[in-house]
Amino acid sequence: MYDNGQGAPQDYAEAVKWIRKAAKQGDAEAQSHLGAMYAQGHGVQRDYIRAYTWFNLAAMAGSQRAVNNRDIAAKHMTPDEIAEAQKLARESQTNKQLPR
Repeated sequence: MYDNGQGAPQDYAEAVKWIRKAAKQGDAEAQSHLGAMYAQGHGVQRDYIRAYTWFNLAAMAGSQRAVNNRDIAAKHMTPDEIAEAQKLARESQTNKQLPR
């Protein structure tokens, strides 16, 4: 609702708050959506490392859209940034501590 302004005023920061709650519960669609918010800088500062991390988590959960978006995000990143994002995704799965 807040992302698209449907039934509520458009408010990206509020949208991120609610999308993050669903993403942290393991919802692949929400994880992919949160990755997109980071990639676009909607409601959060643009951050390709976080975008890639969330896309990667969603991809591991079976989201093909997340695979495509992860690959697009990678084009804006250095190899070191990609390695960091992959490490964050692995650690979050191992420790069950999802990234912000």
